[in-house]
Amino acid sequence: MDSREQEKHLNSPRDKLRILVINGPNLNRLGLREPDIYGRFTLADLETILRKEGEILGVDLDFFQSNSEGAIVDAIQQAKDKYDGLIINPGAYTHYSIAIRDAIAGEGIPTVEVHISNIYRREEFRHHSFIAPVAIGQITGFGIYGYILALCGLNNYLRGNYA
Repeated sequence: MDSREQEKHLNSPRDKLRILVINGPNLNRLGLREPDIYGRFTLADLETILRKEGEILGVDLDFFQSNSEGAIVDAIQQAKDKYDGLIINPGAYTHYSIAIRDAIAGEGIPTVEVHISNIYRREEFRHHSFIAPVAIGQITGFGIYGYILALCGLNNYLRGNYA
């Protein structure tokens, strides 16, 4: 039995978690926009893969994508009483959105920041994240599989299964 199957057996239906996955600007263009950097998977492909992983882990996932900073802030604020945790790829807002940073900090929902590309191997302006200091973790550079790592890490964090 692999570790994901073991995790599934540890989770009873009453322990089912709810996680919201938020994708920021331009992520609706996955598969089309700069495929040499972001790959050929579409946002729909990403959601399908994550739903399957969520089923294995006993986690219900919902998805939200917006190119608008205010809509992302609204989604974070509305998540407070509906979700146990957030996975967020704020896209370019990572590097300058104090509003998204403050929404995450203000709502206190455990959050994992994820990026498809390694932001620290790209242009200098991408090296700073306003989100990282208020997130429980950051995953960068593993393509869309970074979302799976974020999901597994957040699941373990929320269930207290971490060292």
